[in-house]
Amino acid sequence: MKRVFFYVQHLLGIGHLVRTNRIAGALVEAGLDVTLVMGGLPVEGLVQPGCRRLQLPAVKAGAAGFSELEDEAGRPVDAAFRTRRTAMLLDAFRSSQADVLLIEAFPFGRRAMRFELLPLLELANALPRRPLIATSVRDILQETTKPGRAEETLETVERYFDLVLVHGDPGFARLNETFPLAAAITKEVLYTGLVAGPPPAPALLTFDILISAGGGAAGLPLIRAAAEMMTRLGNTYRCGMITGPNLSRAEIDSLLARRTRGLEIFAFRPDLPDLLGGSSLSISQAGYNTVCDVLRAGCRSLLVPFAAGGETEQSVRAQRLEAMGLAAVLPEASVSADQLQSRVQVLLAQPAPQTSRLDLDGARRTAEFLLARLCA
Repeated sequence: MKRVFFYVQHLLGIGHLVRTNRIAGALVEAGLDVTLVMGGLPVEGLVQPGCRRLQLPAVKAGAAGFSELEDEAGRPVDAAFRTRRTAMLLDAFRSSQADVLLIEAFPFGRRAMRFELLPLLELANALPRRPLIATSVRDILQETTKPGRAEETLETVERYFDLVLVHGDPGFARLNETFPLAAAITKEVLYTGLVAGPPPAPALLTFDILISAGGGAAGLPLIRAAAEMMTRLGNTYRCGMITGPNLSRAEIDSLLARRTRGLEIFAFRPDLPDLLGGSSLSISQAGYNTVCDVLRAGCRSLLVPFAAGGETEQSVRAQRLEAMGLAAVLPEASVSADQLQSRVQVLLAQPAPQTSRLDLDGARRTAEFLLARLCA
């Protein structure tokens, strides 16, 4: 049985982990032995059966963003911590005897993890039985204007990687649109399709409106505005709200204290895709996985893309979906209870969107691509 060593680091939300989990499941179903290495905060309820799982000492983004890492207790990550974690990662990789080293995001993202990923790549590249080395990246990258950053990324791809797996439909977004040096990549670039989950199962709960905020760390403005909207609407609609596991306990308690009839609040629901299938309208940010779930469910959608701190990825995705007639968009700067209430009433009066023609089978196709390369 061929072995895959799959690394993922989530720092703020849980989107990177959710997408990786879906791909890992498809790899297992294809008959591969998968070690899933996770470097972020543990997330309860997100378990992929069949994978060997390794949890590294967790790190998360600090108050200043991705450039300053903190441990699980909120302490700054120091050199000793980095050394211990790197040694743990390298020992695990040596023991795995992997045929494939699959790294999520890097070098197109997760630059803060260079301290352990560059040694990992050096180790893999120097092995007598060198594994296939691939990067696993989403279709729309965060744009950067920092001088030399794109050149550094290109150099790392050319030096270490064999494959660039882009988890998107090229009819929706191509790598060159958000990575300016894509044409210079000489390694193989493969578009897998979007990594959506399976079609939704019959939902245990049904809602008129389902509000979700991804991991929750960056969705507080949306959650607060939606809670105020539901206070005004009372029990006019049946509404579900998924705050995300990273929303603070104080904020969750505040929401529960003002909860009205017709509103159910959850921190996390692993069956979110099924709940979307049983909902008339989704209100959410425009993260990769949430959008995939909305497209699979075929429900109406109001997207409020996360745009703080110069983030561009969600806004690009949301605007393209709106242009295709697959979603409506409310800019994050405009989110308020008044705006949400107005848009909800309009959207619920409209028919459901047309069926998406985008390729949503990216997890299975990722497994097929890797197997084909291993058997070549």
